[in-house]
Amino acid sequence: MDLAVKNNLLENIAVPSDGTSAIRHQALYSLHSLGLPTSKTEEYKHTAISRLLEKNFQSLAVSTSKGNVVADTFRIQNLDAHVLVFINGEFDQAQSSFSTKELNIQPLAVALAERKEIVEKYFSKLADTKADAFVSLNTATWNNGLLIEIKNNVQVTKPILIHQINDASKSKIITASRNLILVGKSSEVSIIEKYDSIGEANFSTTVNEVFVAENAGLTYTLIQNDGGQRYQFNHTSIQQESNSRVNCFTLSLNGKAIRNNLQLSLDGEGIDSHMYGLYLLTGDTLADNHTVADHRKPNSISNELYKGVMDGNSKGVFNGKIYVRPQAQKTNAFQSNRNILLSDKATVNTKPQLEIWADDVKCSHGCTSGQLDEEALFYMQSRGISKDSARAFLLYAYAGEVIEKISNETLRNYIDNLVSERLHKNF
Repeated sequence: MDLAVKNNLLENIAVPSDGTSAIRHQALYSLHSLGLPTSKTEEYKHTAISRLLEKNFQSLAVSTSKGNVVADTFRIQNLDAHVLVFINGEFDQAQSSFSTKELNIQPLAVALAERKEIVEKYFSKLADTKADAFVSLNTATWNNGLLIEIKNNVQVTKPILIHQINDASKSKIITASRNLILVGKSSEVSIIEKYDSIGEANFSTTVNEVFVAENAGLTYTLIQNDGGQRYQFNHTSIQQESNSRVNCFTLSLNGKAIRNNLQLSLDGEGIDSHMYGLYLLTGDTLADNHTVADHRKPNSISNELYKGVMDGNSKGVFNGKIYVRPQAQKTNAFQSNRNILLSDKATVNTKPQLEIWADDVKCSHGCTSGQLDEEALFYMQSRGISKDSARAFLLYAYAGEVIEKISNETLRNYIDNLVSERLHKNF
């Protein structure tokens, strides 16, 4: 990236004045010190997201343009949920619907004024602004987001849907969201983060910091199903305490360029962690998934399965790391990344990693990339099924290994239908 262009993207970035001003200014300093990532940046060497941004945006300053979107246009049919809607980064109270009987939900800016102590205790404690320029950018510029707090011994009966919609029909949009999620001891919650957009190019950064207390359970589902003009950076850091359970689903079904960081810190014994990912790429789209399972204490389990399908000129990237610290004996950690390439021009870069400093562990990792089973394809065609339909059916079965892990039936059916429709129309 040309240095002058790179600097232009970082010009005019305003740092809001609030209770996190010191952290914001430090993050802005880190951003300028790091600079936007290039192909020489190790964690971004396969992801030209900065180059893509420079072609579409003059600056990465957060937009102030208002949007006008009916959120129900993108709703998940029949899903009974606490719904929190953001349009162009602004919380839309009128289109949101939630109860505070089971939990506390506040816009983060409001919580910063009314519950300053609890926000300051957790804010920017997991997401490292010195390690990633886009985390720094978000930390310096965020202007919307939520504090979601589940007290001890609460089973939240309905999922929480955070719905971010960008309306770029009149101008290009840049948003920065920040969510702080606290799951109390022996509590249970499901959180869905869904992204949609209309119009021209738009770019969003989101950072989630999630604290899961002892004996608690969290299911976190990220749904990225935008039109072809959204550029998205999502960073989620989750800290787990003893005997907690976390299931994460990262579903990248559409979008121009996507970068997802998912970092799990297993900071206690008896922890159970699962990460599942599915990315479906066509045209010249990009999806880059970076994951970390950091085993800090003994007797914990992590399991990871990411699957991708690439067609056209698309590019998939997977970089997954299992880190087992010396004190984390009796760790079981497994990681698998599988990919199907449907075009000679589609590419995938996969890098599963193990870094183990304990000797009494069971750990494995692996990756595969290849084409569809030609024999299975031929067999289905010999039974009168068209080649396109046969291919879609085989890909649907391949994706099903991830989809079937979603426990909420309504959400699972919704994702199932999205995937089926996309495979039949676009692959």
